[in-house]
Amino acid sequence: MPELPEVETIRSGIAPYLLGQRVVRVVVRQARLRWPVPDELPMELAGQTIRRIDRRAKYLLLGTDAGTAILHLGMSGRLRVLPADTPLVKHDHVDWVLASGHCLRFNDARRFGAVLWTRKPPDQYPLLQTLGPEPFDEAFTGAYLHRQARGRTTAVKVFIMANRVVVGVGNIYANESLFAAGLHPLRPAGRVTLADYQRLATAIREVLAEAIRRGGTTLRDFVGGQGEPGYFQQCLKVYGRRALACPVCGEPIRQGRIGQRATYFCPRCQA
Repeated sequence: MPELPEVETIRSGIAPYLLGQRVVRVVVRQARLRWPVPDELPMELAGQTIRRIDRRAKYLLLGTDAGTAILHLGMSGRLRVLPADTPLVKHDHVDWVLASGHCLRFNDARRFGAVLWTRKPPDQYPLLQTLGPEPFDEAFTGAYLHRQARGRTTAVKVFIMANRVVVGVGNIYANESLFAAGLHPLRPAGRVTLADYQRLATAIREVLAEAIRRGGTTLRDFVGGQGEPGYFQQCLKVYGRRALACPVCGEPIRQGRIGQRATYFCPRCQA
């Protein structure tokens, strides 16, 4: 599933082709995605100019004067900018045809993605209302995490993956951030010290920033907006490295499951 770095990579990749472009028409070939594509979407967007392309958590926001299209890639969704007459392939569900002669094409084999619409400010949309801060916001600090964790017995890995706490820390990046901060993923969130959370907040920002610089992580079928793969997997220190030597101390990396997700850690470096 594309996570924050992959979605940010796609946002930055498609933005130069979409910003300031007029939408000639929207073609919906398959409306039955995770949530139905709104019937009014083609009519609302036709003739509108794309003014903004933002990201909130793993949602892409295409802003116009009339409202905002909200896109989510789900498990297998892909967005590509192509010449509008490019032949279709299987699972090409939605096209935004632009006055430039290009189109933004949404492909989703599993149909767990979404193409939605709102006339209200996007942060008032139900799916976005309850989200926590972005990892790069000033509000996201070690002190903030420490306050949010007070009294919680859940594992710190589960805690930082909760979208109500902070957005964008998916499984890969939670594993890598906890390793960088020297924290065992099973430690109860309420028993992590302020100093530990300060290290963890810094680690989360640094890990995500590096992943964005490298275009995300390609573990299955993720590619960016122009079809390019991500390369952060070459920098992974613990994720997917069970029984391999820890890059710091040489101890074999261990694997377990926390919250039904594969979890990797160094038993020596992560206390």
